[in-house]
Amino acid sequence: MNELDTLPTPTSDQAADAQTELQYIPPCQLPTPWATFALHAFVEQATGKEHLAITLGELGGDEPVLARIHSECLTGDALFSQRCDCGAQLETALQRIAAEGRGAVLYLRQEGRGIGLVNKIRAYQLQEAGADTVEANHALGFAPDMRDYRLVKPMLEQLGIKSLKLMTNNPRKMKALEDAHIPVAQRMPLIVNRNPFNERYLGTKAARLGHWIPLPGEEENPE
Repeated sequence: MNELDTLPTPTSDQAADAQTELQYIPPCQLPTPWATFALHAFVEQATGKEHLAITLGELGGDEPVLARIHSECLTGDALFSQRCDCGAQLETALQRIAAEGRGAVLYLRQEGRGIGLVNKIRAYQLQEAGADTVEANHALGFAPDMRDYRLVKPMLEQLGIKSLKLMTNNPRKMKALEDAHIPVAQRMPLIVNRNPFNERYLGTKAARLGHWIPLPGEEENPE
């Protein structure tokens, strides 16, 4: 069985449960090199975990909204690590939204594909000893991807977003949104920052997790 087939996807009932557990905090301004965004916060009542939405422009109406659903990656987003493509994906998503004048990034606090920062460092140690990213998770007792997308629907509903032009390479994310009845009008590939430090990592995500990441020299076509 493909690794992707074993990954849990939340049900509609679970998504509805998540909606009742979110507290919304209205936005402040977030000036960046590309645009001044609005920064919204959402708090999970059960856990106290804080999530963000970074938005630009008028998001209501029927026109699909350019968006990225981004999971926290402290090492890539804030510490400039080249071991992954996360920081470059976040920056590119914000740049594309600024160029379009309308869009949203949902920033979900689920570090290390859901295993947490300390366990991600442990996984990196195993990768330095020869394991790939999937093998490292298994060795630590985790599934390859522990992320949970239940909060996406209530966050989008709070923001007035009805459908997405989604920047992603991840088929599980697409399936999670489909199962939550979130319309995705178009998938926008986000292939950025391939480098010698993350080439094996990206190859493993493509080969073992089904991500739409072309081999070097191949072209990625939007769907």
